[in-house]
Amino acid sequence: MKNWLYILLISILFVFQDVNSQEYIINTEKIEREARKLIKRKKVPGLSISVISNDSLVFSKGYGYADIERKISINSRETLFRIASISKSLSAYGLAKAVEQNLINLDTTAYAYLPDFPKKRYDFTIRDLGGHLAGIRSYKEKEFENSENLTITEGLDFFKSDTLLFEPKTNYNYTSYGWNLISKALENSANTTFEDFMNANVIAPLNLQKTLVDKNDDLKSKAIYYSKGRLNRKFYEVKSVNNYFKLASGGYLSTSEDIAKFGNALLNYTDIDTTIFNEFISSQSLKNNSKTYYGIGFQTSFDHNNRPYFGHFGSGQGSYGLFYVYPNEKTVVVILMNCSNPNQQKRFNRIIDAVFDSRS
Repeated sequence: MKNWLYILLISILFVFQDVNSQEYIINTEKIEREARKLIKRKKVPGLSISVISNDSLVFSKGYGYADIERKISINSRETLFRIASISKSLSAYGLAKAVEQNLINLDTTAYAYLPDFPKKRYDFTIRDLGGHLAGIRSYKEKEFENSENLTITEGLDFFKSDTLLFEPKTNYNYTSYGWNLISKALENSANTTFEDFMNANVIAPLNLQKTLVDKNDDLKSKAIYYSKGRLNRKFYEVKSVNNYFKLASGGYLSTSEDIAKFGNALLNYTDIDTTIFNEFISSQSLKNNSKTYYGIGFQTSFDHNNRPYFGHFGSGQGSYGLFYVYPNEKTVVVILMNCSNPNQQKRFNRIIDAVFDSRS
């Protein structure tokens, strides 16, 4: 009898150990089905999906066209998309490296690094800027569609004379201009260009070979950027824009595989101080203690099924993307497309759910 009970207890123990060691199996059929519906129903001209789980690239595939007219297919390893505001997360990693190197203090007044920026009624810090809490305004009129070849410094002219929208930390206003200021502060403190600092401290160390500055170069693997008319299903090429002045907030090109690789590096704290980086992926709070669910360059929240994640969305001229890093599941999901916001979040959620659809 004792032997039987012993065997039963051991068996139960092994069952629990097995449950705890199980890994998610991607429902590739569901991903394929949802992605093809997006193409077939002309919701997007093309998209690329890459998933890394437990340090392995477990899914990566392109759908539709990078160039409709020439019928060039999307390639998840090669096709370059505008990643728009996902650039903020890349820049946040760069800012974390600057903090690590004692070039910038997150809680020092931003004016210490921006002596030429006009003084406002209230003081604000680099942390405030990185979390959209400084009161800097958002785009207005046609600024989002800027086509002039502006430097980062010249781009500050759009908003440098405007008053703050509110006292810092009393409200939240999502704005790319805060990150434009951060990039200028970093240039001043590091005595180099933001582009060069990022190349030396982010792009090269993390081996992001397909992550490039958007300089409107004629690159062979770059997708054509589209939008869609409201009254028809036809895609048309968006007009040319120049994003260099907002490199930190929305000026990078990349592939879904490279951004997934970046996310996996974050999961492993590759080449970054753990304590410092954790500040970037922890939600900031307002003065009334309410959470913003945004850290420093990272959304840090819960997805539609209440799974905690950090990452970013990206919405630009002719581009849209999702970059979700799931620390509990040790999984990164990246979806990039070459069209303006298609308003298909429910279908993107189904793709994400397919990543966690079942267990082995």
